Order: sequence, then structure tokens, then C-alpha cells
Amino acid sequence: MRHAETVTFGGSALNRAAEIRGEDANARVTHPDSRSIVLWRGKPLFCGENCDQLVYLPTSHPLFEEAKEPPVPPIFLGLSEDGSALYAHDISAWTPPELDEAQLQQFFDPTHQHHPMLPADHLFAELRGVMAHLNPRDAELAATARSIFAWHRSHRFCSNCGDESRMAQSGWQRDCPACNTSHFPRTDPVVIMLITKGNKVLMGRSPGWPEGMYSLLAGFVEPGETLEAAVRREVFEEAGVRVGAVSYLASQPWPFPSSLMFGCAGKALDDTITLDPNEIEDALWISREDMLTVFSGQHPTLKPARKGAIAHFLLRNWLADRLE
Repeated sequence: MRHAETVTFGGSALNRAAEIRGEDANARVTHPDSRSIVLWRGKPLFCGENCDQLVYLPTSHPLFEEAKEPPVPPIFLGLSEDGSALYAHDISAWTPPELDEAQLQQFFDPTHQHHPMLPADHLFAELRGVMAHLNPRDAELAATARSIFAWHRSHRFCSNCGDESRMAQSGWQRDCPACNTSHFPRTDPVVIMLITKGNKVLMGRSPGWPEGMYSLLAGFVEPGETLEAAVRREVFEEAGVRVGAVSYLASQPWPFPSSLMFGCAGKALDDTITLDPNEIEDALWISREDMLTVFSGQHPTLKPARKGAIAHFLLRNWLADRLE
């Protein structure tokens, strides 16, 4: 697919400089040219009228001194074009005043948090809400940092012996001091499917989604399974539709918490839906004409997939006949 890498989080040719992770990258944290992005509970720090610019702070900013308890070492993200080092700091130990914990647990948290040590327009915001407006570099850095910090939070203990492991290699590894096992960041492969039958595309929705929102079917790839087999299995499990030819279209890192979405096209062999309510809440076929109405915001009941998500990207290119 010629437009594959224009998907949100599709990449910005960031020099991740894996060869200097470790002592070299750790030493550069104190360099005056080094910069860091900031996350709080998975929310990156943005600025701008619409929170559409990632904030880069000097690594010596006093905010990081205040947030050292409990200590969370910064993660080295790579090198900028001028050779300066880029990092990510997590200040989740900070508790904003009047924090609504229940809101943070929602499918989408629209609230913003402001730290008193920062300018008024510097706000922590849910990445899902602003991802479609970010430039490629900001998007890649925010997604990478969010995924890596999430992995550290969920993999504190060694899966081999159960002892608490330690961050190593500037955040790109965890080492167990008890059994010397090394652990590396996990990315879960997921297939997301543009399944068509003539002029129609198969859509579904999961419980708890906003009313009227439908998206493409998706599911995790299982061990020992090809992408093509996963597409056929997931569509049949969820909607009872058998799929023939399958082709790859594009991929998208999805940092919620850490998946790699493989966008695939599939040709349905039939259009009879047999829904499995344990898998999804609903599924339906939508014609190209109706999907144009959905994307224009004029459909009476259906809402489009979220902007920035690969589902929205694939559907938009399907409508424009740009899947080649």
C-alpha cells in the first residue's frame, strides 16, 4: 500500500540509536542539549491551543527533581537530527489536586492535568484524543514512551523466578538480579481486517464503546499462526463470516498499551452474519455509499472509527480507492 506509512504513529525516521543504550545514553542525560518528553499515568505532556504539540523540556528541569520518589529512571528514545539525545520521564507519582480517579478509568478520559511548575498551556492529555493532530515525530516519540513505560509497570517481576527485576539498557531491558534473566519490551501482534463483499464492508462494535461507534473487526494473533490465518479465524469467530483471499495493507504501532496492528484486506465468501456475543456486541455490513455518509458525520445512527486509528485510515483509503 503506497500510503501505508502515513498512518498515525507510522514513523518519522527517528534514529533510535540502539547502539548507545546503556552507559553512553545514561551519561548524556545531564548534557545541556538533551531534551525529555514527560508522561503522567500514560498521558504525554502537550502544549498549543489544541494540545497538538509535544512538549520537550531540558533534562535538568526541576520538575524531574521533584518527581524522583519513587525513582523512575528516564528512558532513552533516540537522537534528534542535530545529534542531541531525547528522553522520556514518567512523573506518575505526582497527584494533581482534585483528581477524579473514576474519570481516569473510562474508555476515553477527556480531562487534562496541569502541573504548577509548568506554563498554563502545558497539559497532560489522553493520547487518543490528540493523536490525529500530531506531527509524525511527536506521534512516534509519544507512542514509544507510552508503550515502554506501560511495559515497565506491568513487568516489574521476573517471569522466570518471581524476583523484582531492574530497568537496564536505558529502559529497553529489565534484568533480574536473582536469576540473571533479561527481559525485553513486549509488542502484541493484532490483525485488523477490512473485510469486503462487493460494495460492502464488515463492521463491528465492542461493549462499552461510545454509542453508534463501529470499527473494523480485530483480534490478537495466536502463537504458531500466520497473519492470514488469524484474519480468517477472527472474522469467523466474531461474525461467522468465512474469508477467502487475504492481503496485507499497512501496520500501526498502537500504544494502548502496546500492540502492532497489522491492517489486512480480506474477501468474504458469504455475507451471512452469525454473531458471537461473547466476542463482540454487534456486526453489520455497510455499503460504500453509507460509509461516505458516516465519514461526513451525516449518518443518523453510526459514528466513524476514531481519527488516527488504523481502522479510520483503512476505511478512508478504501473509500478513496487507494488500497494499492
